[in-house]
Amino acid sequence: QVHLVETGGGLVQAGGSLRLSCAGSGLTFNWYVMSWFRQAPGKEREFVANIGRRSASTDMGDSVKGRFTISRDDAKNTVYLQMNNLRPEDTAVYYCAAAHSLYASGSVVDYDYWGQGTQVTVSS
Repeated sequence: QVHLVETGGGLVQAGGSLRLSCAGSGLTFNWYVMSWFRQAPGKEREFVANIGRRSASTDMGDSVKGRFTISRDDAKNTVYLQMNNLRPEDTAVYYCAAAHSLYASGSVVDYDYWGQGTQVTVSS
């Protein structure tokens, strides 16, 4: 059974930083494209970042470019999201997702597995 577990969320002031981690189990991690999405109350789930197999590519959502970085450590079955210069509008539940695909996607429907999410709250 596949599990994705996100950690690292919390409360931070605007301008601060957090690093989210997502640990995977029950899957051959390096076969999967890994992504982060987020969902704020009353809004649709939004693409944040993805990273291709073997870190071949990365893509960031427009709202986080220049502030967030995605990386992965396949030896640890873990993907990370480094978030700098956080803003109140970054407040959301952040989800990790895995897609068994050759191509990285920013679409929710392309992902096979999801974590439970971790709350990030940025105060002004």
